[in-house]
Amino acid sequence: MPNEFRWCFRWCCFDRRCVEVSSSKGVKACVILNPKAGSVKDLDLILKQIDRFRPALVHVTPRKGAAKILAGEAIHQGCDYIVAAGGDGTLNEVINGVAKHASKIQIGLLPLGTGNDFARCLNLPAGVDENIDILMAGATKPVDLVRVKSTRTRFFVNVSAGGFSGLVDEKLTPRIKRTWGPLAYVRSAAAALPKLRAYRTTVRFGPDEAVAHDLYNVVVANGRFVAGGLPIAPEADPSDALLDVILIPQRPAAEIALLTAKILLGKHLKDDFVTFRRAPKVSIESRPGMWFNVDGELVGNAPAEFEIIPNALHFVIGQND
Repeated sequence: MPNEFRWCFRWCCFDRRCVEVSSSKGVKACVILNPKAGSVKDLDLILKQIDRFRPALVHVTPRKGAAKILAGEAIHQGCDYIVAAGGDGTLNEVINGVAKHASKIQIGLLPLGTGNDFARCLNLPAGVDENIDILMAGATKPVDLVRVKSTRTRFFVNVSAGGFSGLVDEKLTPRIKRTWGPLAYVRSAAAALPKLRAYRTTVRFGPDEAVAHDLYNVVVANGRFVAGGLPIAPEADPSDALLDVILIPQRPAAEIALLTAKILLGKHLKDDFVTFRRAPKVSIESRPGMWFNVDGELVGNAPAEFEIIPNALHFVIGQND
């Protein structure tokens, strides 16, 4: 894709940050920047670095949830290349803003968060300038989109988890993630262990297979990583048109603690009591209702239905990925 863009002549003002940029011909791009993303220390510097990309629009989000609205508005303004500049939460908001128009646009990612788990799955570099080089080059890769229907419908590209993972997420504060890195999940899991509870759960993989267990945890993955590099679904491929589903049954707390350590190494799928399946669609019912978290956002409690939309997104990646 050429790194040239149509002229726009628009002032974009959010949180008193206004950026005027111009471009020539080709696609029309928009960068949606979360100024509170975990690795943003100097917003003015980030804006100067982004200016080298010369997008038609730069939006600095004023609050949580704004990225979804801004992404949808950008499409209505004619943008067909949307870049999420932030962490996994910002990317998730942007994905939900563009999901209905995914076939008509390209998605770019400038990883500025604390975890950057989906960027890691795409093998994107850590540096801002290196990622802007990738965004300017514009090589794309098809990536699957996941639609989850529960008390509301939401889309995601990385990982959704219910049960024990929800408790861990409550303990997994930004400060803990910054301090502990990948070990943050183990630390938070240890804090959540006293609150373990089992869910009587039925998981259906299409019309012909169903599994019923007392489960502590359900993971439905398109990407591989959570919590800043934890390989929760180490074999997941975001372009294979399949969900990786991991079921962790009720076990003694000591075994769960040991399993948490194995998750850190990506070795948990080999455990005899862990159920691992792949399917394009999965439905989950539980008693009591199991709440599902999608990149930090609760989407409702079971029943929930997850379905892959194959190759729905055109992600901008490095030339060699």
